[in-house]
Amino acid sequence: MTADHASSSDRASDRASDRAEHVSAQVDVLIVGAGLSGINAAYRILQACPELSVRILEARTEIGGTWDLFRYPGVRSDSDVYTLAFPFHPWTGQDSIVGGEQIWQYLHEVVQHSGLQDLIQLDTQVTSVDWSSSSARWHVRAVSGGQSLRYTARFLVMCTGYYDYDHPHDPGFQGLEDFDGTVVHPQHWPRDLEVAGRRVTVIGSGATAVSLVPALAEAGTQVTMLQRTPGYVLDLPSRDPLADLARRVLPPTAAHRAVRVKNAALQWAFYQSCRRAPRLMQSMLRRRAVAATGSEAFVDEHFTPPYDPWDQRLCVAPQGDLYAAIRAGRAGVVTGQVDRFVYEGVRLADGRVVEADIVVTATGLRVLLLGGIEASVDGRRIDPVACHVYYGAMLSGVPNLAFSIGYVNQSWTLRSDLTARLTARVLRRLLDRGLDTVVPEAPDDVGPGRPLMTNLSSGYLARAVHLMPRVTDAYPWAMAQNVVRDGWATRRADLDEGLRWSRSTAAGPAGHPGSRTPQEEARRSS
Repeated sequence: MTADHASSSDRASDRASDRAEHVSAQVDVLIVGAGLSGINAAYRILQACPELSVRILEARTEIGGTWDLFRYPGVRSDSDVYTLAFPFHPWTGQDSIVGGEQIWQYLHEVVQHSGLQDLIQLDTQVTSVDWSSSSARWHVRAVSGGQSLRYTARFLVMCTGYYDYDHPHDPGFQGLEDFDGTVVHPQHWPRDLEVAGRRVTVIGSGATAVSLVPALAEAGTQVTMLQRTPGYVLDLPSRDPLADLARRVLPPTAAHRAVRVKNAALQWAFYQSCRRAPRLMQSMLRRRAVAATGSEAFVDEHFTPPYDPWDQRLCVAPQGDLYAAIRAGRAGVVTGQVDRFVYEGVRLADGRVVEADIVVTATGLRVLLLGGIEASVDGRRIDPVACHVYYGAMLSGVPNLAFSIGYVNQSWTLRSDLTARLTARVLRRLLDRGLDTVVPEAPDDVGPGRPLMTNLSSGYLARAVHLMPRVTDAYPWAMAQNVVRDGWATRRADLDEGLRWSRSTAAGPAGHPGSRTPQEEARRSS
């Protein structure tokens, strides 16, 4: 009797403890990710639909996404900051190509200025999302500080980027255990790593390596860029004289938007020139590289790729800093196939050994869609490969969900802002017409299409072809990686084409006050 009573009490205590560990909340729009895309989406949605409750869940302990994760020396964007920044919040700094720390500070400034800070919940990892057709809600599970959280949301916006934050690409180098030095990846750069006076080899030739090598040289290392294949590197000025002029004669927002349009047009024109006249652009890039390094033979060996410009992402060196470090003898380049790690460093297939105390494996990203979150509709797993993409922003067959992806050939924000604006339009229609469900439906004759984001042959994209949803050449099922075509089509999208709208008897109109918690309703009333 006593034992039974104790057992019953224990079970009651356990149930109470379980209830205490689970916190539930309701929200109209739930955004996953507080990086560039998440901040952009929140601003645009609240601008168009101020009556909606919005919450942003961020797995990290700070906002910023990529610009909080990457902390290696020299981290920067190779897109100019005017197109990377938001059109609704002007960039007021002096430089056009800026470092990661400046971008991170800009994002904090935007959040504070826009009043979004109260909507962001940090250190909250979303683990699964499931759409319930019976309730017309997303049921979201998350974890924060060991506590289980559950949300119901009318609309879900996935702003998780497109790569795995925890696991970079591992090419499977042999002999790592034989190496006497330190191996690091830029995605997990140790804060206490001392590089001055040491021999550092950076394996890779992409944007990370191109920004890391001159920064390490500046820090006093003997640095070598070890690349399997040469890449194109374009030297550009760090400052934009036309931007300086615009700021002198125009208000900050007007100046920013003018420079943004100008730079977006120049990026588009440069990319189109590379695709339409590759020999001409290859010759131009070679001439600039020769002028910067002072050696035709060196450029022919190390900076003349076997592919056309923009077959893979073209790297940018502000002020030609990579070339300057090479010409000054503070950095070197070795081109060859890695065989394995050895005691002294890295041995190549031709027998050469690149000696090193530190090896940085700047070997690329591992693509991960939807942040690796377990996603389902009525308990059935969502397979992105089986979906077609609606204007680059929604997945066929998946209700009330938008996802944000950027361009790979232009600034990320140029694309993510199109998605944010389209998502806001969709939500506005749900509100205005008293509807609660919208789902893209690809017609039977849409065809198989091709994988999203396969315009480039870059390794990280080629490795992810089998993960990608499908696009076609015709809107609304296209995403052209062309800001002019995409912008024209997306802004004029007919929301009756390709979307099925409905109202469930189980739910009130989207944005109805009943969708908010009492606390949220009280906050809005006050």
